[in-house]
Amino acid sequence: MRTGPHGTRDVDDIDRIGDLDSYRGALGGLTRRDFLKYCTGIAATLGLAPEFGVRIANAATSGRRPSVIWISAQECTGCTEGLLRSYHPTLETLILDQISLDYHETLCAGAGHQAEAFREQAVEENWGSFLLVVDGAIPVKDDGIYCQIAGKTVLETVQRLAEGAGAIVAMGSCAAWGGIPSSDPNPTGATAVHEILTDKTIVNIPGCPPNPYNFLSTVLHFVTFGALPALDSKNRPRFAYGRLIHENCERRPHFDAGRFAREFGDEGHRQGWCLYYLGCKGPETWANCPAIGFNDGGEGSWPVGTGHPCFGCTEQGVGFTKSIHSLAKLETVTPPTAFPRVEEEQGGAGTAAVALASGIVGAAVGAGAVLATRLGKHGPTPEQPPEGSS
Repeated sequence: MRTGPHGTRDVDDIDRIGDLDSYRGALGGLTRRDFLKYCTGIAATLGLAPEFGVRIANAATSGRRPSVIWISAQECTGCTEGLLRSYHPTLETLILDQISLDYHETLCAGAGHQAEAFREQAVEENWGSFLLVVDGAIPVKDDGIYCQIAGKTVLETVQRLAEGAGAIVAMGSCAAWGGIPSSDPNPTGATAVHEILTDKTIVNIPGCPPNPYNFLSTVLHFVTFGALPALDSKNRPRFAYGRLIHENCERRPHFDAGRFAREFGDEGHRQGWCLYYLGCKGPETWANCPAIGFNDGGEGSWPVGTGHPCFGCTEQGVGFTKSIHSLAKLETVTPPTAFPRVEEEQGGAGTAAVALASGIVGAAVGAGAVLATRLGKHGPTPEQPPEGSS
């Protein structure tokens, strides 16, 4: 152990990560301790043990940064805008110190032939190892003529680059599922990346836009271990899409207590009650939005936190497909864990009353389980609210 620049003592693990001068140069003035804390946090996000933070730090500060080629197809630039608002690390630290973003139409310093030539050089030098990121749906109708870059269709470009990529990421719901461009009547034949590159493993990071930290954590896992993180059945990283939004939502206690907003601006809405009847798709949407938030995770930094229902933008067949006012399908019938009693206002129906009215006997059975079961089996409508709701 040794004394740090501010009188603190650095842990022994930090000494295994390289010399101090390279850290200060590469990390924009961060101390080794601060950077190790950051890498340990990334490890925790990925579901890894804290000691993997050292391996992530080693990989992120190695002499050879991984090459990233970012291709934009039919998209709104929202995925890039989300990336621009990442703060841990900041965008400049990410693209200058941790990865080598060799091509991105919006962020390129060069333009025209210069940018295209540099992309081809980066692809040739890193053939077999570069990370290919695609945001936006890919049109296939009429041989893909509806989206072109430098005189070549995006369809042709993505197919060629995929042959030399070490890993491929579909960034955002348009790339992952087709998104808005593929909505009926889909005049351009907009298609998801995995439906075009059928012989490749495509990492889907859906969202509109996706959280930039889900992308960053995936990239750092690839950089550190030379492999992709564990994926679910839809090829989404499990660390980010392994739980329903409904499970971690700050309004979940109101759902279990039977308290719902019925209209925008009504008493329940103003008091922060559950937004299920306003069309919230959290019960059928898998994502970590309530846990990680957007824009550096400040208070109210995701839709439900601002009083707007989740519309399921990360979920195939929900976002951009299901009407915003349609009630969500409950993926879990009962709460995954026991929830404490939530007191109602005087005159309202409490959780015990809900349980009693539902014919449930026994202190171990909570009102949340009853409510969720009724919602899941009978698909209630606002005209037939579950017992105990307000």
